[in-house]
Amino acid sequence: MQPVIGELNFVTDGEKSGGDGYFVELGPGRQWVQVDLGASYALYAALVWHYHSQARVYRDVVVQVSDDRDFLRGVVTIFNNDHDNSSGLGIGKDKEYIEVSEGRLIDPKGVKGRYVRLYSDGNTSNDLNHYVEVEIYGTPSR
Repeated sequence: MQPVIGELNFVTDGEKSGGDGYFVELGPGRQWVQVDLGASYALYAALVWHYHSQARVYRDVVVQVSDDRDFLRGVVTIFNNDHDNSSGLGIGKDKEYIEVSEGRLIDPKGVKGRYVRLYSDGNTSNDLNHYVEVEIYGTPSR
């Protein structure tokens, strides 16, 4: 689905302010964005900014890593706060959190992969999905 507001490249443009014109808004329901790292990396940190201009909690946030661009095999979940499996990606044990300007730090624990997919399903203010920025840190995989 095409964004309601913004461009998909805003997700990795380095701008974390979250002001008007610096975030992408996706429609209601389960939505995802995917980052292609260009090669497989051992991942050590992922930072996510959904939308932090207002206090809100994003629902069913699931972050997965894979070397398969279609996420059909070799998928590892590194964060999941979907406590009731309403997204169909498994029951998550991570806690929901209020968005802040520092972003949400996720520890992938060295999981290897080329693609990172981030899901969400609305938030406590409305049923839309937003991304201000996503940053992934790792070292080349051997």
